[in-house]
Amino acid sequence: MQDSEPKTPTGNAPAGGEAWTLEQAIAALNDAEPNRRYYAAWWLGRFRVDDPRAIAALIDALDDESDRTEDGGYPLRRNAARALGKLGDRRAVEPLIKSLDCSDFYVREAAAQALEALGDGGCVPALQKLLAGGMEDTEAIPGKPHLLEPYDAVIEAIGMLGATEAIPDIEPFTHHPFPRIQYAARRAMYQLTGEAVYGDRLIEALRGDDLPLRRCALMDLGAIGYLRAAEPIAATLAENSLKLIALQGLLEHHLRQTDETSLSEEAVHLMDLMDSLL
Repeated sequence: MQDSEPKTPTGNAPAGGEAWTLEQAIAALNDAEPNRRYYAAWWLGRFRVDDPRAIAALIDALDDESDRTEDGGYPLRRNAARALGKLGDRRAVEPLIKSLDCSDFYVREAAAQALEALGDGGCVPALQKLLAGGMEDTEAIPGKPHLLEPYDAVIEAIGMLGATEAIPDIEPFTHHPFPRIQYAARRAMYQLTGEAVYGDRLIEALRGDDLPLRRCALMDLGAIGYLRAAEPIAATLAENSLKLIALQGLLEHHLRQTDETSLSEEAVHLMDLMDSLL
């Protein structure tokens, strides 16, 4: 199972290389050229264009039928969902919930991630529905690099949204055959319960033989701010750049949890570990 969808051409900027404008990007969402539509949706999200016209155009793009791949995928819908997650406008919540029913796996994945970013708990029941039967879903779809549903993205969204009502749905996934899904479930269970056992299991994953899985565990530990993971993160056999990102996540989480006017011993230790990796 891969981390992301197969690569799709992103198109080109306007002729001559001049910079996009808001009006050009919105107009390009209705262009006859699929690559320009795809690029326009990316551009609106990349540059955080917080404009009602951009939001409306991207929401309309979630229902696009014209940009479709040979195997039935919707590239424009995927980019529109990602952009809406970055723009932070709650008007996108209901359209994104609707996108969780899209036939395209990667649209559902992007919609779950966007709903997580928007932080509206009203989407949790729809996310929970995608987990049904997930423990029996252990074989990649023929000809595809993924399972039936984007379980890891859905579980991570539920954890970030703090939806404790979903604990019974998520806990079984800590034993799923796919490690990345296990890690997502451990991450979410720690967020929802505060029980150290789930953070400790992610620390164990840092000692695994597979580098991509170690990277995944690094990012999960950084995301939940599990302070006990600081030294194991620094000692992990992985790129220093990723270890720094994970340690930064721990530090930022710790600082949000403390009201001290001066740095705590834990914060100083984290900063020392980060310095040692530079």
